[in-house]
Amino acid sequence: MTLRTATPDDAPAVQRVARASWHAAHDQVLGADAVDDLIDQWYDVAGLRESIERDDRPMFVAVADGDLVGFASGGPTEGGPADAVVSRIYVHPDRWGEGHGTALLERLFEALREADSESVWLAVLADNEVGRSFYEARGFAVHEERTVELADQEVEDVVMVRSLDE
Repeated sequence: MTLRTATPDDAPAVQRVARASWHAAHDQVLGADAVDDLIDQWYDVAGLRESIERDDRPMFVAVADGDLVGFASGGPTEGGPADAVVSRIYVHPDRWGEGHGTALLERLFEALREADSESVWLAVLADNEVGRSFYEARGFAVHEERTVELADQEVEDVVMVRSLDE
């Protein structure tokens, strides 16, 4: 596996990984059609290309066997429970458990520390047991539980926070 900074040409592969990951993690909660609608909205290729080019929110990708298998992005934030946010981190479900997510998260943490961030937060659906256990194992703790609207549904999510000093 290699980690590198994403390029705009990675956008279609990032969308593919996001779609597969979201279906694996969220179909039972939101339904497959709702997941597809969210991916089409949040991960459209043109929007991803713009996001990848932002200097204030780096995106890193994991490549294994010549394929992009995961990505992570984040950056400074205001108004959250920490001074930085993990806005996106997903690994293709066929590659879960191989260390790609941990490597991506650590690389993102490095970039956040270099930007003088001291702590980081993220939100995860409460029913996403795979995601929650992944974050808990990497030092995140529950900060807040809340009800949010997602895909025209009310769902429970969890805001998790951790220090970047760890």
